[in-house]
Amino acid sequence: MTDPIALGSTIGILGGGQLGRMLSVAAARLGFKTHIFEPGANPPAGDVAHAVTTAPYEDAAALAAFAAACDVVTFEFENVPTAALDLIEAQVPIRPGREALRISQDRLTEKEFLESLGLTVAPFADVPDIAAMEAAVARIGAPAILKTRRFGYDGKGQARLRTAQDAAAAFAQMGDAPAILEGFVDFSHEVSVIAARSTTGEVACFDPGENIHRDGILHTTTVPARLTAAQRTDAVLMAAKILNALDYVGVLGVELFVTPKGLIVNEIAPRVHNSGHWTQNGCMVDQFEQHIRAVAGWPLGDGTRYADVVMENLIGDDMDRVPALAKQPDTALHLYGKAETKPGRKMGHVNRITR
Repeated sequence: MTDPIALGSTIGILGGGQLGRMLSVAAARLGFKTHIFEPGANPPAGDVAHAVTTAPYEDAAALAAFAAACDVVTFEFENVPTAALDLIEAQVPIRPGREALRISQDRLTEKEFLESLGLTVAPFADVPDIAAMEAAVARIGAPAILKTRRFGYDGKGQARLRTAQDAAAAFAQMGDAPAILEGFVDFSHEVSVIAARSTTGEVACFDPGENIHRDGILHTTTVPARLTAAQRTDAVLMAAKILNALDYVGVLGVELFVTPKGLIVNEIAPRVHNSGHWTQNGCMVDQFEQHIRAVAGWPLGDGTRYADVVMENLIGDDMDRVPALAKQPDTALHLYGKAETKPGRKMGHVNRITR
């Protein structure tokens, strides 16, 4: 058992985007300080954090000073370089642990890990070269989707194959990066479970949400999701199995496809997750506070849903709708303070209470 960190302690956060911003707000409510490490200048989390270090992840001196200033370190995104983690972990605990990051940073490793737990995933094949690509298409068929093994998010690093004849063009689009081919899954809809595990092994899951994507980016999450009681139980048990297998501490997102033959795991995210933003206005304890509680060594909070919610991302020019949204009843705005609006950029989200 790990003793809780003291009130007033500093929680380091690797990454200064909107997730780091909302984690910082949650930490402040519980009496903790946050210290952001972010290579980019003027990150959204910097507006609400106690301290910010602006330096590249290759700056060993900056990383050492950051670690020395923190009592525990967490992260808001998966792709922190391994060397940076090595240096930090030598000085201060990192939660969730390194194994979750190692697995989630590589789509092939992630698929193999999930299969090892007896969970069902989409058909997949490693694609290191064009010969492997042709063999994978012959085995899996088309339509299919080719993805980079690392660094893809929000639809980036992906190429769709409508027919087998698209194989060479799709492989070229990856730019020689190691890739994985995934077969299409015949699913009715996608859901996600936001789950948490404490330092003592306590597990708590929020209600599954139903997700709709546009152009590879999450558009809305609706709770409750369209699931039978048995499917809801299965989804929660799958998330708990993953958490326990990783000896995980913190919040993790698990995306699932709903099919006539059961639930299929799409991917996992070892952090607070976009599809969990609805918890900010649908639960007494949201995903951000739950994560802070876990990494601080606190008991997990009560994440019982007390309202039906639709979360909608505000992307790019959606910011033009903010004045109108601010007038709507049963609507909560969460804006990220980003200085520049760009197409495809997440600028905020809105939670609408529907019951």
